[in-house]
Amino acid sequence: MTEPTKDTKEFWRWEEYRRVCSDKSWDHKDVITAGVDVGSVGSKAAIMIDGQIYAWAVTRTGSNSPDSAKKVMNMVLKDTDLTQNDIKYTVGTGYGRVNVPMANKAITEIACHAKGANYIWGPSVRTILDVGGQDIKAIHCDQTGRVTSFLMNDKCAAGTGRGMEVFADLLKIPIEEIGKVSLSLDEEPEPVSCTCVAYAKTEAVGLLRKGWSREKVLAAYTRAMAVRMANLISRVGLEKELVVTGGQSKNMGIVSRIENILGVKTLPSPNWREGELDPMLAGAMGAALLGKALYVKAQGN
Repeated sequence: MTEPTKDTKEFWRWEEYRRVCSDKSWDHKDVITAGVDVGSVGSKAAIMIDGQIYAWAVTRTGSNSPDSAKKVMNMVLKDTDLTQNDIKYTVGTGYGRVNVPMANKAITEIACHAKGANYIWGPSVRTILDVGGQDIKAIHCDQTGRVTSFLMNDKCAAGTGRGMEVFADLLKIPIEEIGKVSLSLDEEPEPVSCTCVAYAKTEAVGLLRKGWSREKVLAAYTRAMAVRMANLISRVGLEKELVVTGGQSKNMGIVSRIENILGVKTLPSPNWREGELDPMLAGAMGAALLGKALYVKAQGN
């Protein structure tokens, strides 16, 4: 196989993976539920046994939502002894939630991320910033993970996961390193003035031609994203505790700048690389939990 060169490498490509909690077992009395979150950039799936996480998977969303849902479900079932027939209830969520073929019900990602954040961090969570592939949401919830209010950005990829992918490719910096690289300067530059990805990209090219380093351009764009996200949180009203979900929860450049702008620390993100829960999966986990509640309610009726 030919190794990719710097000119052919896909710097935007993030890690696709699956995980199974091998210390958990199940039998046919258990309520096994699944959540499938088909986002505009990533598709995620989580399987829960009686409301406790058993397995999860994340992969790139393709051009077809139903196929992406099937692909991520096949991924999450692999290495388990479960089949699709063992799952009693499935909730679809995310951008493609109405096109999840195996779903019993579709629920908005706002409700699912709030529930998932409550599961990951506990009942103290009150404000959630979910940065998706093409939108941003600031969500308030109560101690049970029920949504009490929320705000979304406008319909533009500015300040979203897809926007950061575009910049990773433009600057030829692997997307999993951009947070660290963006923080490598001694002095924070002014944020880029444009919020639209297309115009911000043009502005960035102009700054590179003026002699700005890649690190400085990245810091300026990351700063602009963080300002936009912090403004959204301020508009909905910041209530402690604050957490970040979605793909940008892994971008320390974004998270640390939001903390500095708002003057508040977010709750620490789990170490997903060491087997802990992945905040990128919050929507899928919340969907699986809501699926359990719906299944139990239906059985009671």
